[in-house]
Formats: sequence, C-alpha cells, structure tokens
Amino acid sequence: MLSSCVKQTDKIKYSSLAMTHQVKIKCMQKIITPSLFSLIRQPVGFLELTRLLWNYSDLMKQPLGHGEIVLVWPGFGTNDQFTSLLRFFFKKLNYQVYGWGLGVNHGDALKLFPKVKKQVKYWAEKSGQAINIIGWSMGGFMARETAREIPKNVSQVITIGSPVIGGPKYSAVSKIYRWMGHNLDEIEKKIEKRNKKPIQVPITAIYSKSDGVLAWEICVDTLHKHVVHYEVKTSHLGLGFSPEVYKIIAKSLLKK
Repeated sequence: MLSSCVKQTDKIKYSSLAMTHQVKIKCMQKIITPSLFSLIRQPVGFLELTRLLWNYSDLMKQPLGHGEIVLVWPGFGTNDQFTSLLRFFFKKLNYQVYGWGLGVNHGDALKLFPKVKKQVKYWAEKSGQAINIIGWSMGGFMARETAREIPKNVSQVITIGSPVIGGPKYSAVSKIYRWMGHNLDEIEKKIEKRNKKPIQVPITAIYSKSDGVLAWEICVDTLHKHVVHYEVKTSHLGLGFSPEVYKIIAKSLLKK
C-alpha cells in the first residue's frame, strides 16, 4: 500500500463532451480491484470493431501527420497483432508507424526495458527526431518509464488504459502476476519511488471507468504537470478499437 493518499485534483477532459470536470482521486486503500471474473466480459470489447468500421470514413478525415515516427506497444499478454488496426489507421494518416516486434508482452518490465529503450534510441538516431510512443495497458506503462529515462528521445507519450501507480496490483490479472512469482507490493514500492522523478515529456492519458481490467483510478496521473486526460466509455479491450480513442490519438499527435 502507498503510505499516503493521492489528494491532488486534476482536470479531466471528456472526449464525448466539450468540457472539463474536476476529479479527486480516491485513497489507494479504497480502490476496488477488478476481479479475475471481469476478464470473461472483456470479449464484448470486440463490438467496438463494428463501430470502428462504421466510422471509418469519418476517422479518415482526421488531420494528417508529416511522416513522424510512431511506435505502438501492446499490453500484457498481447502482441503486435492486437495493435495492427491502430497502426494501419495511423499509417493512413501519414505517420511512420511500427509495432514493437518483441512478441508477446510477458509482463516482466525489467527484462523488457533495455529492449524498448534500445528500440527508441535506434529510431530517434535514425530519424534525427524524438519519437512518439503509443502504449496500450502495460505498453503505456513501458512508454512512460522509457520517456522518464530518455526524455530527449521521446516527443510524447499516449497511454491507453495504462497504470500510473500500483502496477499490476490493482488489476484483474494481479493473481496471474502472483502466480508467476512477482511480489506486487515490492513492484508498487518501486513504481512509487520511480514516480518521484518527473516525466518531462507531454502525456495524453486515455482511460475508462468501465475498464474492467484495471481500476480506473490508477490510470489517472496527478503526479506530473504535462498530462491531458480523456475519459471514454468502453472496456479495457474495447479501448484498442474505440473510434473515440483513435480520434483522441490523432489530435494528440498534432500537439507537441
């Protein structure tokens, strides 16, 4: 558990409403962790695919990029196949988009960090410009931590249902992590310690209160200044196929 509550307030921008809303983050002790049973309901998120296809023509009217490099990193237990539609869409919007090419995200951050940092440095050096990173779930956590360590190589980070605090402890897959031998209390303490070093690049944080995999409160960042939040209504799985999410990302990529 964190030794104290997160008490700051932050303006949360709603994607569906042109307004802001003040949100006070609850104490960590009161956060309700989604149950493993909630994972059974996640396939409903594939219904977002229908909406995505229905809104395709409208989505293609989003402002075009200028050939900037965008890296897209998948969540725990998934791979580049799960982000293929998102990457396809942003290639159509004139971005150079790449998956992470590391197979399934097995959740071991210590083993993955050196590989993703090497990847970001490679593209930054090759292009001569800082890189945009989009991360879904744990992929967003990896993106945040990469930006924390090598900010000169990262232009901005866009997270989709990604934990800011607590790591996997407040998720429906917490039992899976424990079964894998991870000490979730120790992970939480390490993340709390890392968060004391501010992230210096702009962050767009997209979250859903009906996530079902992560407690939505842990996806809200009250620790850093350069963060814009957007709330959408969909499941954790649906976040990767939501047309609202795609529109938010398209607008965010233009703001640097």
